[in-house]
Amino acid sequence: MGEINYRKRGKNWEYRFEGAPVDGKRKQISKGGFATKAECITAAEEAKRRYNTPGKISTPKEISISDYLDYWFDTYCVMNTAYNTQLSYAGIIKNHLKPQFGIYKLNALSTAAIQEYIYDLKKSGLSKHTIKGIISVLSGSYEYAIEPLHYVDTNPCDRVKYPKSERKSDKGHYYIKPDTFKNIIELFQDKDYFRIPIIIGYRCGLRISEVFGMTWNDIDFQSNTITIKRQIVKRNYGTEVRKVIEKKNKKEEKSRWYFAELKTPAAFRTISVDTDTMNILKKYHRKQLENSLEYGEYYTEHYLQEEKDEKGNTIQRIIPVQRCIPCTLPQADVVFRRENGEYISTDSFKYASRVIHNKINEPFDFHSLRHTHATMLAEAGANPEAVRKRLGHADIKITLQYYTHVTEKLEADMMEKIERFVHA
Repeated sequence: MGEINYRKRGKNWEYRFEGAPVDGKRKQISKGGFATKAECITAAEEAKRRYNTPGKISTPKEISISDYLDYWFDTYCVMNTAYNTQLSYAGIIKNHLKPQFGIYKLNALSTAAIQEYIYDLKKSGLSKHTIKGIISVLSGSYEYAIEPLHYVDTNPCDRVKYPKSERKSDKGHYYIKPDTFKNIIELFQDKDYFRIPIIIGYRCGLRISEVFGMTWNDIDFQSNTITIKRQIVKRNYGTEVRKVIEKKNKKEEKSRWYFAELKTPAAFRTISVDTDTMNILKKYHRKQLENSLEYGEYYTEHYLQEEKDEKGNTIQRIIPVQRCIPCTLPQADVVFRRENGEYISTDSFKYASRVIHNKINEPFDFHSLRHTHATMLAEAGANPEAVRKRLGHADIKITLQYYTHVTEKLEADMMEKIERFVHA
């Protein structure tokens, strides 16, 4: 638009420039109240730059990688990624990308500099998987800078090479043998709130966040089915994600459990459950009702407080309240509780995992239950598409890649078929 004009009004300075016509009429952009002409000139130049390039925090040639990563996180990540993904990205930005590249200009970063950093990370002992996770965040930010922002023309991460690493067993692919599973269950005979989630993970293949997000309304004892409608997530409330990560002591933040939406539409599903597992759940439900009567007014109930997340979506915070305290909020009849009604969360289950590690001496995590369930389905000859639906995968490639690995039984079946073919 036109040139910037300055004038002194009384003791203060004012700037003015012409903007685009609105409804055919001239539009003046102005602001006053500056003590000196120098201050007025600086403010006017910045105002005109923002007017000519709305939405940009700086010109592409001037913006630092540090400032750009903050901008990318606030304008893209917050609105397009899940809460835990935001925490992960913010941690990578703070601990890796800003210290290494933050002072440089966005359009100056070279593939060579990134390649050198990759080798430094490898020498420091990080795994190939971890290194790729760090660089993928940087790469994603540059993709956004290319389109839609047009800050840069190319992504310097595109052609980097990752060092080869020794192949190690993936604990996520640990298969729990039947005898081992029996030993695990026996460790928690007096703790149903740990034993039953393990059984559900093993026999139903649910994610840990789905198991501990269940309410009794999700279980249909008539049709022997469980409907997975939500997951559980731990969130800091009242504080932006980036500010949480930047805190030196994150434990000072207020964290609570929330009911959250499932990862994908495919994760919303109803699955059939074997009769034995349903009978275990029925017995557990009856025991909870007995505990509720025994504790009376001191039994803990759980209520749902609606709030808004960083995307503006409605989320539900789980609020524990003893029965003797009146509460008008909607109630959540969570499945897994202690005898006094207190909620058992995924954090609580960490204790069970430690017990299994110490007593059984196996590389156990809850995901192994899910993997084992899928592998058993594959051994039984289940159709991969049926397995995908039961596990709630959005893409069957995930099912085939991560959950149908060859076990000893599958290997034996294959060799038996080869023997029959050879000797036919």
